[in-house]
Amino acid sequence: MMLVEQTTVPGAALPVAEFKDHLRLGTGFADDGVQDGVLEAYLRAAMAAIEARTGKILLTRSFSWTLTAWRDLAAQALPVAPVSAITGVSITDRLGVDEVIASNRYVLEPDMQRPRLVSTGIVLPAIPVGGQVEIAFDAGFGPAWVDIPADLNQAVMLLAGHYYEHRHDSASDDGVMPHGVNMLIQRYRTVRLFGGGGAL
Repeated sequence: MMLVEQTTVPGAALPVAEFKDHLRLGTGFADDGVQDGVLEAYLRAAMAAIEARTGKILLTRSFSWTLTAWRDLAAQALPVAPVSAITGVSITDRLGVDEVIASNRYVLEPDMQRPRLVSTGIVLPAIPVGGQVEIAFDAGFGPAWVDIPADLNQAVMLLAGHYYEHRHDSASDDGVMPHGVNMLIQRYRTVRLFGGGGAL
């Protein structure tokens, strides 16, 4: 299985000015934008870390997900949430021949934890031996920073601030997040059961 981000978050969508205020950089620093690139990088790093921990995409982007077999013949849980639209499904056989699946053969079943691609018939289209299916979809809470839930918004600010304040530290923290960030994201984390086949 391989998840690929097809589009990226534009810099204009990131709250660099708000992050400056969070860091108290508004006073005593020239407002010349010299630090903006650095601050944007920490915001992106914090977003990526929180998305990885929670499985929730914060700002809307397009993704493609490739897999070689369905977990369930009638429905397939998607790897991230929230998903707003499935934009395409195609199957490639072992010889590289593509078949675009008609959109009336599947629907999106929205869910904040485990959205699913669901067959409108009895089963999803068959994936041939040695072949694969590619599912294209849009995921995220919305295109603007204000679309992100307030607690996740604050978690990004706290974690980006943590990265910024410890930017010169050489010791590794083994990926441990600050306690405040963990508390804010806890309710968004997906509990996986049976090797990822189910969730609570």
